[in-house]
Amino acid sequence: MRAPKARGNFGEFMLADVLGQIIPQDHFQLQYCFRNGTRVDAAIFVGNHMVPVDAKFPLDNFQRILATQTPEERKKARREFIRDVKRHVDVISERYISPEEGTLDFALMYVPAENVYYEVIACDDDAESYTLSSYALERRVIPVSPNCFYAYLQVILLGLRGLRIDQAAREIAESLMKMQSDFKKLAEDFGVLGTHINHAKGAYEKVQRGVDQFQVKISLVDQVKLKDSPIEKAPLDASGVLKT
Repeated sequence: MRAPKARGNFGEFMLADVLGQIIPQDHFQLQYCFRNGTRVDAAIFVGNHMVPVDAKFPLDNFQRILATQTPEERKKARREFIRDVKRHVDVISERYISPEEGTLDFALMYVPAENVYYEVIACDDDAESYTLSSYALERRVIPVSPNCFYAYLQVILLGLRGLRIDQAAREIAESLMKMQSDFKKLAEDFGVLGTHINHAKGAYEKVQRGVDQFQVKISLVDQVKLKDSPIEKAPLDASGVLKT
């Protein structure tokens, strides 16, 4: 998958597979061609409108992030990755969001892997990276990953059914933005839960060691011989009472 064309073909294949499982065959088209000759990887048709979906994604600098050895190198690679993504977002916004061609006022940017998607929506101390997902949404481009794309498609289908197209499109965009925020919160809570589980495991192992040590001490008490006790040497009368 090092060759960009091979990665692009694989991303388009995965996109087609997901669409084929959710959307009826007559309601989407791969490699849809606009009147000006521009082609988008997929278009989902709803009534007289469509949602463009782009499956290409810049991965070279993301791979450099994974290969970096120092924080400085990672920061530099991440800045370049952010720059690539913003440039790609601009291309999608300018080429594929075209109401005069029948598109809705947003487009979906299909991110090929969950770890790449996380880098797009992640927030950290870098102010530039913090605004990356917001940058895309401001240009009406919504990033989607393989896992959450199913849910987004369901929102599109349900949101547009029986509603006016222009009003439903705005509600869909708001729902997708909220889903993205909820997904980030869920990921954070999941990380906190993992930390608590690790702490509980450590506390359990500590108590278990204490119980084992206590059992060893009890077994030593059981082995003490009482025949040397002063009480055992004292004479008893016929009734078994100590003689004074």
